[in-house]
Formats: sequence, C-alpha cells, structure tokens
Amino acid sequence: ATVALTTTSQTTLVSNAASSDKVFKINMIQVANVDATAACDVTIDVHSAASGGGTAYSLISTASVASDAALVVLDKNTALYLEEDRSITATAGTANDLEVIVSYEEIS
Repeated sequence: ATVALTTTSQTTLVSNAASSDKVFKINMIQVANVDATAACDVTIDVHSAASGGGTAYSLISTASVASDAALVVLDKNTALYLEEDRSITATAGTANDLEVIVSYEEIS
C-alpha cells in the first residue's frame, strides 16, 4: 500500500476488518519526506479497532523525517502481525510532505 499524507489528520494505512478471518503480517513501513527543504514529523499508531478506531498505541511518535530522506519504521526483522479488527494509521506534521509505503501479507 502506498499513501500520500495530504492532511495533518490521521490517515489509515492498513485496516483489518473484524471477522475477516485474516491476519496481516506487516513486513515494512517506510516514510519518505518529499519536501526538498524542510523536515516533517510523523506519528505511526496501531489501533485496537479497524479503520483507525479504538485506542492508539504508538510505533513512533512525532519522529522527524529529514528533507528528501526516508525513515524505516518497521522492517522484516521487526515484523508485526495485525489481527482482526486492528489498524495502522499515520499522522503528518505538515500536509503533502510525507509518503508512506507499507508492505504486508494477508494470512488466512
């Protein structure tokens, strides 16, 4: 999944619906700052409900991504299993500065 963070509001990256009968193995989350001059903060949360609902638990909180740089939040060595009725969101400090790539597998 690739998502451009076009607002400073929470944006859902991956959502595993309740009763999906699936687990998502999150292999990688990378955040790229496409602004050539300014750093931008990012927060990545795992939620206790689908679609960004429930309680948010931070993977990273207000981490600065340098201009024209990328931050690997999660990689295959620190993979995360996203169970049913769970989701992952991203929030940017500045709109239109960050793009997120999430690599995952659906396991049923």
